[in-house]
Amino acid sequence: MRLLCFILFAIIFISCSDVKTNRSEIVHYIPENASIIIRTNNLGSLKSGLNNNDFLYKFSNSNAYKSFDSKLGFTSLLKPINDVLIGIGHTQNDSLNFSLITKHHKDLFQRDSLAEYLEETLSYDDKTVIKSTLKNSVFYSTIIDSIFIASTSKKIIDNAFEKIPINSRLEKVYSTIDRDKTISIIVRPNNNLIDSFFIDNSLRLADFTDYIALDTELNQNTIVLNGIAKANDSIHSLINIFKNTIPQENQIQNVTPSNSDGFMSFTFDDFEVLQDNLAKFNANDSIVEPSTLFNNIVEIGVIYESENRAVVLNSIDDIATKDALLSEQNIIDTYRQVTIYNYSNSEFFANTFKPLISSTNFTNYCLLDNFFVFSTNLEMTQNIIANYQNKTTLCERNYFKDVKNELSDASSLMLITNSTTLENVIKKNFTENLNINLKNYKASGLQFVYDNNFAHVNAVISKTQSRREERSVSEEFNIKLENDLLNSPRFVTNHITKQKEIVVQDITNNLYLISNKGEILWKKQLHGPILGEINQIDIYKNGRLQLVFATPNRVYVLDRNGKDVAPFPGKFNDDITQPLSVFDYDKKKNYRLLVTQGNNVLMYNTKAKIVSGFKFKSANGIINTQPQHFRIGSKDYITIKTDSKLHILDRTGKNRVTQKSNNNFSMEPIYLYNNKFTTTSKDGKLVTIDSRGNVATQNLNLSPNHHITSSSKTMVAHSENKLSIRNKTVEIDYGNYTAPQLFYINDKIYVALTDLQSQKIHLYDSQTKAIPNFPVYGNSEIDFDNIDRDRNLEFVTKGEDNSIILYQIN
Repeated sequence: MRLLCFILFAIIFISCSDVKTNRSEIVHYIPENASIIIRTNNLGSLKSGLNNNDFLYKFSNSNAYKSFDSKLGFTSLLKPINDVLIGIGHTQNDSLNFSLITKHHKDLFQRDSLAEYLEETLSYDDKTVIKSTLKNSVFYSTIIDSIFIASTSKKIIDNAFEKIPINSRLEKVYSTIDRDKTISIIVRPNNNLIDSFFIDNSLRLADFTDYIALDTELNQNTIVLNGIAKANDSIHSLINIFKNTIPQENQIQNVTPSNSDGFMSFTFDDFEVLQDNLAKFNANDSIVEPSTLFNNIVEIGVIYESENRAVVLNSIDDIATKDALLSEQNIIDTYRQVTIYNYSNSEFFANTFKPLISSTNFTNYCLLDNFFVFSTNLEMTQNIIANYQNKTTLCERNYFKDVKNELSDASSLMLITNSTTLENVIKKNFTENLNINLKNYKASGLQFVYDNNFAHVNAVISKTQSRREERSVSEEFNIKLENDLLNSPRFVTNHITKQKEIVVQDITNNLYLISNKGEILWKKQLHGPILGEINQIDIYKNGRLQLVFATPNRVYVLDRNGKDVAPFPGKFNDDITQPLSVFDYDKKKNYRLLVTQGNNVLMYNTKAKIVSGFKFKSANGIINTQPQHFRIGSKDYITIKTDSKLHILDRTGKNRVTQKSNNNFSMEPIYLYNNKFTTTSKDGKLVTIDSRGNVATQNLNLSPNHHITSSSKTMVAHSENKLSIRNKTVEIDYGNYTAPQLFYINDKIYVALTDLQSQKIHLYDSQTKAIPNFPVYGNSEIDFDNIDRDRNLEFVTKGEDNSIILYQIN
């Protein structure tokens, strides 16, 4: 018995002890004064997102933004390979300080031979701290147990050495964020940076919840946040007033005029539970006088119109709710055949729903189907009636529908703001006067869906896009990278969503993956420029796709998150001289990777091993185009072309077809056109070779500087100012054109080419007719496809030297 008591005592002692100081994760080193914590798995993506997002750019002239930008300038010296946490908080003198925490590795801090950089090592009290000065900005850094910590405050670095207890609440909230997301944000309680998310001053963030953790998507025109709000199991968190209630569908938008400033809606399945929770939150000792008015109400909304307010009750039994208002039947007006009654209990809603409703002086009401509308102003009531009858409420507006698509249908609490209200909410969180214009942000939304001691949080701030005319070409986004582009952006498939994303490389050999909304998902440093295009393979045969490509000395296979897939990358001493060719002979995902080096071709499998059965030794000269694989009937053909010979091989690399005469081939690729191997000669003739080796030439009168492309039945040729498609020729302006590109989408052929001189993209159909609304601005080849779930086609191109433009054909 004594042993059992001892064990129980030990368990209780250990479980009650809050002296957990074994700090092994980066979250354990977040400073106590950090009000906001930003997590990212890619610093470059975070910077690009901040620079490219239209909403955040509105603040670029504010002192807070400039301070954030300058004090985080030292991040340009860091090359993290793990998650990064950035803590933002106030010091005692009320200035902003920033801290950065990540796992240390040997190449993390790169500051050798940097201009405008000074460094000093400080050693004291068994501590080693580096003081760095970059462009007049000072920061301090140290390494503790393989954790790198940098801060603009030396005191924060000193405190990092202290063995303080781990914040278990922060640790639990941190565990809820999605590590696959590029950016996550944690907002701490008792926050001194954010006062409120709401319109009414009675709803302060400090009273509302405990920690908030949000996974964030930053696109050019939209910010979408999803996460949780953690509530203490306490009466002091306002979010807990929804405890033991079930969220209902929000419907206040159905009665909110589109010319209003927005609305707030809260829902419940049992009013008595909500009323009891509110009484506990407000510490009401006296029992609130019961009212039958709310017995059949499942939603209450507040509509905002300048200084005026309207309260809306959504009833599931309008007859019963009418009965509860029998004493309030004094008619004061009739507007559009709707009766407006006097309401005598003007402070009733503020007394009942404090602090959700703070306004008083509600003097009239009317009934619109199942909605009971109480207003502080007769004109506001009439405006609500008119918009409801005219079907010009928010629910009818496309900009509201776009925002609502990012939110849940049912929520405990939802706030929708127009541009003016959004500006006011933001300004109340800044001490400085902001000069921002958000007129294009016609609807933004925030909602909380209560669960068990926490709430799901969804939010969206979106720039309203004007509706496109049919067949118009609209710019979906235009995002800038840190460096100029090295090649043309291309589409790749997201195997999870089945939609398209964008890959592109910059001149510093960073490869980027960008979502079709313009969010930079990751960037990866490569050893050299990518040769040709990027392919995708399913190396594990499980539906997950990898990127595969070659640089001059590497063959890469990258997974969805930009991580190397072992045993790749394969390293080569001799230069790779052509793009990587990927063959899948029988469509069984038994891939063969062909590496070209001068006049030699090496064939590898997906384990980076040489395929011993491939016997091709070498070509008769330097291979001048990428090796290709074709199938005619049941036979496979591999083509390898030099200036004077086309090697046509079987799978084993043995000669399958011998061409009966040699040609002086151009640098154009080989195509399978009308079941014949087709290319051109240097003097502009079309050259075809059949499966028996017979060679035929056709004079197309092409100039030496010509290009062709082809599908199995459609030949496209461009020479000087002539574009030919299926033997139909159209004259175009002289210029510096990219090679023509042929796309076959939805049973229709499109041909694209870009004039780099005039910076115009041209698009034609198979009859050489220009697609309406072309040409458009662009500076590279395009990639063209349906990249999302709608019916419209999109294409991506290079804009300015460092920008990517996504267009949509509506």
